[in-house]
Amino acid sequence: MDSDSRVLVAGANGMVGSAIVRNLESKGYTNIIKGTRDEVDFTNQDDTCGYFSYHQPEYVFLAAAKVGGIMANKTYKADFLYDNLMIQSNIITSAYDFGVKKLLFLGSSCIYPKMAKQPITEDQLMTGPLEPTNDAYAIAKIAGIMMCQAYRQQYGFNAISLMPTNLYGPNDNFDLETSHVLPAMIAKFHLALSHSSHYEVKLWGDGSPMREFLHVDDLAEACYVCMQKYEDSEHINVGTGEDVTIKELAETITEIVGYNRPINWDSSKPNGTPRKVLNVEKIKSLGWEPKIGLKEGIQSTYEWYKENACQ
Repeated sequence: MDSDSRVLVAGANGMVGSAIVRNLESKGYTNIIKGTRDEVDFTNQDDTCGYFSYHQPEYVFLAAAKVGGIMANKTYKADFLYDNLMIQSNIITSAYDFGVKKLLFLGSSCIYPKMAKQPITEDQLMTGPLEPTNDAYAIAKIAGIMMCQAYRQQYGFNAISLMPTNLYGPNDNFDLETSHVLPAMIAKFHLALSHSSHYEVKLWGDGSPMREFLHVDDLAEACYVCMQKYEDSEHINVGTGEDVTIKELAETITEIVGYNRPINWDSSKPNGTPRKVLNVEKIKSLGWEPKIGLKEGIQSTYEWYKENACQ
């Protein structure tokens, strides 16, 4: 992939897509095709085909997806399954049909079984039941992996798959109804500062689950490295290899935001998977390492939130 190659970033206005665009621009790439919802409906086969016909990309980063937190995944299972199946099917098919040299598909660590052995290695895919709260989304992403592998096997199409851990950073979704845990906490604790001193933030679960968090700019660099170096059919994990409890995450965010009141943990709500941390030996063997520490990353994300997303 050369600096003047035609590179399509599908989902360029999302958190992941915009990070990939920033990464490529910082490396001098000058021919980036920014596939956004305003330009093309990737759930529509004809729209997607027409978009590829017009732009003729040589490389594709498939970052377009319907994403959300526990509540959104539980409530809108049909939407998460349908939209993601259509997006990835249309893009992968069009990429092959129009001669794309290489495609990178982005999934999620939720593809792994709820009770997977920790740290989770790539070979644990489909070895046990999924976490019920996001199984529809996970199944869509598993189908994306299989589609990339099938197109490689049947047609020789160069498609690879990356499975990142929990992500955060600029352009994240901070909506309290649909966001993931880290941005939701940032928004909740910040908004609580404007309430009376008796107001306490309520969080789901008991704070005991352990999660791994990766800054989206570190993921973007991993995507670039894999697009340049990784050629295997098996999906590859992307994460830090380190995790924290949700309670520890909340304490870090309260310190950064300046919220100094008690937290009301609602143990009647689901915790989700007890622990989820990825084995990242495979991607580290390519020379990639995460560079942004969790506290540093949360601090910069909070600054971005105050400047761009805070209402």
